[in-house]
Amino acid sequence: MIGVVGHEDLPPDTSALVERELRVRLERYAEPAPGLVRAGAGPAAAFARAIRAAGRGLVALLPAQGAVPAPLPSRAVEPAREVMALAAEVRLLAYDPADRDACVRADEALIQHCDRVLAVWDGSPTNGRDATAHMVAYARARGKQVEVVWPVGAVRTPVRGAARSA
Repeated sequence: MIGVVGHEDLPPDTSALVERELRVRLERYAEPAPGLVRAGAGPAAAFARAIRAAGRGLVALLPAQGAVPAPLPSRAVEPAREVMALAAEVRLLAYDPADRDACVRADEALIQHCDRVLAVWDGSPTNGRDATAHMVAYARARGKQVEVVWPVGAVRTPVRGAARSA
């Protein structure tokens, strides 16, 4: 499987850049591996569109409380709907999408099921709100093939009232 992790704070122009770059990367892979993504904000929808454009299957992980899908944060609802519409399979994964640590554990579970990980990452360190650097280190420590995807011109949405580490 090919998984994706990455920054959730991507503005629409950057999401479009990321999707184009993901399509280019996927075209290079000879193996017909399907994609695996955690439905929600960030690169999930761009990856879902790219993987389907490449003719590959997509498995989406949806947060669950027991056997029932968990409510998503409002910013993640539309991207999750798009991912689920593009997915060949939707699996429930027990985690609280409002809990950062639970999302980190969900991404770690995703990585464990992948041979290759595409990391939509600007190279910044983990800062207490974004764990993409942790996901890259986690995947590499487990011997996964990791490719960083951060196209020229990509930016993250600034957080009001908070300084972002670069």
